[in-house]
Parts: sequence; C-alpha cells; structure tokens
Amino acid sequence: MNKKLSKILAEIEKTKEKLSEQQGKLRELERQKTELENTEMVELIRSTKMNTEELSTFLKAFRKKSEMPIFMPKQEEQHDEEN
Repeated sequence: MNKKLSKILAEIEKTKEKLSEQQGKLRELERQKTELENTEMVELIRSTKMNTEELSTFLKAFRKKSEMPIFMPKQEEQHDEEN
C-alpha cells in the first residue's frame, strides 16, 4: 500500500478515536449540567416552603394569567438587590 495512503488512514482512525472520546466527554458534561440545574430548581422550589399541591396550584394559576415563562431571579441576584 502507498505510504501516504497508509499515513492518512492511520490519521483518520486516530481522529475518529479522539472524536469518540470527546463525544463521550460532552455527554458526561451535559449530564452533569442537567443534574446541577435540577438540583438548583429543587432547592429553589423548596425555598418557597410550599407543599406540592400549593406549588401546583400556583404554577397553574400563573400560566393561566400569563403566557410568559416563569422567571425568578437567582438567589445571588436577590442578595445583590437587597444590598
């Protein structure tokens, strides 16, 4: 086989391996991001001191009143506004 062709085929294989590794790393980072977002949401909901029924009623009422998505500032932003 041609030396140049062998070199290119080896480089292709090496690049495919790196790409596969990076895709796995990306999936893991996306999983971690989702987990952290979920944790943040749970903490925010728990900080309202509402039970699940009260929270459900609140969210349904809010959606009926406004088609806008629910937005609440992050806790850091709330602390900044207080100071």
